[in-house]
Amino acid sequence: MRLLLTLIFSMILTGMLWVTVIASIERNVLEAGSELMTDAWFRATLADAYFGFITFFTWVAYRETSWTARVLWLIAILLLGNIAMAIYVLLQLRRANPDWPVYSLLLRPEHFSNRPMAAQPN
Repeated sequence: MRLLLTLIFSMILTGMLWVTVIASIERNVLEAGSELMTDAWFRATLADAYFGFITFFTWVAYRETSWTARVLWLIAILLLGNIAMAIYVLLQLRRANPDWPVYSLLLRPEHFSNRPMAAQPN
């Protein structure tokens, strides 16, 4: 499962970097944004994306114990979106204890590591 998650989030990161570079070569993001803001569907899609970013950040804020890390990840997520989110998940996968089940990634490491090993289902 870890390998599958690593592949999925690596593909998301690669795909987002690809489309972002191509779009940036074609047109400046500020120029495009000012033109697109008049479209209701663009505003709805943008709001949907940012609500998703905030939803994801809620998990990041729970996992991170340092206010500095929380603020930096919030800024990264709001500025880079799915690029930052994919990097965050890949970092967590890399740092995770390979002996723990995949769902332990959802918890703060200290919350999971304090449980007796017998209480951790595989």
